[in-house]
Amino acid sequence: MRIRIKGLNRTVKRLADGRIVTYYYAWKGGPALKGKAGSPEFFASFQEALRTRKAAPDGTLLNVLRAYQQSQEFFRLAERTRSDYVQKITVIEQKFSDFPLHLLVDRRCRGIFKEWRDQLAAKSRRQADYAWTVLALILSWAFDRGLVLANPCERGGRLYKASRVDKVWTEGDEAAFLAKAPKHLHLPLLLALWTGQRQGDILRLPWSAYDGSVIRLHQSKTGRGLVIPVGAPLKAALDAAPRRSTLILTNLEGRPWTPDGFRSSWRKACAAAGIVGLTFHDLRGTAVTRLAMAECTEPQIVAITGHSLHDVTDIMGRHYLYLDPSLSREAIRKYEGRTKSPN
Repeated sequence: MRIRIKGLNRTVKRLADGRIVTYYYAWKGGPALKGKAGSPEFFASFQEALRTRKAAPDGTLLNVLRAYQQSQEFFRLAERTRSDYVQKITVIEQKFSDFPLHLLVDRRCRGIFKEWRDQLAAKSRRQADYAWTVLALILSWAFDRGLVLANPCERGGRLYKASRVDKVWTEGDEAAFLAKAPKHLHLPLLLALWTGQRQGDILRLPWSAYDGSVIRLHQSKTGRGLVIPVGAPLKAALDAAPRRSTLILTNLEGRPWTPDGFRSSWRKACAAAGIVGLTFHDLRGTAVTRLAMAECTEPQIVAITGHSLHDVTDIMGRHYLYLDPSLSREAIRKYEGRTKSPN
């Protein structure tokens, strides 16, 4: 016997290994349901979601938060981003679910939200900024649709100031990693250093993207298409790699990596190699640094990594171009070359 559940939301996804799976949610923007569809666990999960769901009265912030989670803007986000947003929306709901929308026009309202962010910052300034950003984004969405008359969280600034100074993989770090890390993690390192791409795009890279001389890809975050010439060290590694899947990178079982599985294996490999304070994401900035030190122009760097010109300038100027002694030595050499020797 079939039982139809009103409001059930279904999402079909293709996994990295090519399998098609279906995820069920209690409603649009609602919690994921547990168990196989139609099983007792599945129905129990749905009933629990209904039991714990609070009504969203008109005229309160909770109503706007729920409306955003049913919008096309929300569903156009990447699945991981939606999950992160839902976590922050839950934090917002816990504090402001019954906040009257008509009070958003009061200038004192901004101070109330700022005080809330300061309270969150006691645990994590970065997560406090993230929660503020999500709230500001939702209020902006609501303002554009006439659901609210003001966005008091607009241009709120940041509490967390990240600094990537010295967060660069040196040649010594690279050598230590290659010496200690498992062989199947060598290729991800080289792909990151020679393409400057994000972890997600590298893990999803199929063999069909590589034709022996270039790699063609579309970045998942920006949608930007890139054609990246393959340098000799990366070409040698790619040509020697076994093709155990449609995707270039696989784990020890020859299966495509899951994001969490890769992060866990990468952290363990870095620890074994004695690499502290560096992440896989730092390889993206390291690629920019190495290209810049090879005297590549900013447009040339952008053509490889897919950064914007502004981001490349920012990386080179503030985050990754640390005080490398070779830069200062080269500067003095050039200075000497332009200085006339005394008679």
